[in-house]
Amino acid sequence: MGNYYGHMGGIGFGFGFISMLIFWALIIFAIFALIRGFSGHGCWHNLGEHKHKEKGALDILKERYAKGEVTKEDFEKMKKDLE
Repeated sequence: MGNYYGHMGGIGFGFGFISMLIFWALIIFAIFALIRGFSGHGCWHNLGEHKHKEKGALDILKERYAKGEVTKEDFEKMKKDLE
C-alpha cells in the first residue's frame, strides 16, 4: 500500500532528484564564476582591454594620423618603415 505521494520510484522522487541536481550545479557554477572573477580571468571582464592590447603598430599610426598628430609625409614614411 502506498502513501499519499505514491511509491518511492514515482514522479515525486524523480523531480526532487532532478531539482536537487540543478540546484547543486548552479551553486558549483556560481562558486566557479566568483573564483574566476576575483582572480582576474573572467570571460567578459577583460574583453575590451585584451582587444586594445593586440593593436598593431600600423593601427596606432593610423590613429595618430587621424588625430592629426603626424603629417601626411611623416605618415607615409612611417608606414613604409613598418611594412
